Amino acid sequence: MSAKNHFYRPSEGHDLAHNPFNSIVAPRPIGWISTRGLDGVANLAPYSFFNAFNYVPPIVGFCSIGYKDSVRNSEETGEFCWNLVTRANAESMNATSASVDPEIDEFELVGLTATACTDINVPRVAESPVAFECRVTQIIQLNAANQTALDTHMVFGEVVAVHIDQSLIVDGMFDTVLADPLLRGGGPADYFTISAEGKLQMHRPT
Repeated sequence: MSAKNHFYRPSEGHDLAHNPFNSIVAPRPIGWISTRGLDGVANLAPYSFFNAFNYVPPIVGFCSIGYKDSVRNSEETGEFCWNLVTRANAESMNATSASVDPEIDEFELVGLTATACTDINVPRVAESPVAFECRVTQIIQLNAANQTALDTHMVFGEVVAVHIDQSLIVDGMFDTVLADPLLRGGGPADYFTISAEGKLQMHRPT
């Protein structure tokens, strides 16, 4: 490991070809979020800032740079659905990242199958093997260190129902490798998959 460091302050720029922050905090699970507006139009969009934040009850969250349709719909209806992005539906996911008018249904635009959820009035992606039906718990507008409000919005939701393709459950456990999830990398177009060769196990100390 080189003893030399590339040091920078984000407020002053990084002097690199691409912001290293996104590459360092990676790979990240993708928040493929489906919502429905008050007008009944379905919306589907991917967010590279997504993760799980609590076990009981299970809580997930996605962060939107800008007050986008997903945030507005989640706030107005109190519901959203997370759909697992796999390598098989990578291109469809990418297509739903296009900026389109709110009245455009991305399911129809991209050719995905919208199927009904059980506990919320939001469609899920039938082509996705896993979906979390969520009810909004908090929506937080982020602040900078100087407390300046940012146009960045964090949406948290409690997972109230889960759909898992039965083929991904092996010996009573969800097989992450078999699911072949797609993860967001750091470069402007970088994504990653995982493999069994990259797996290691470590049990917590007792």
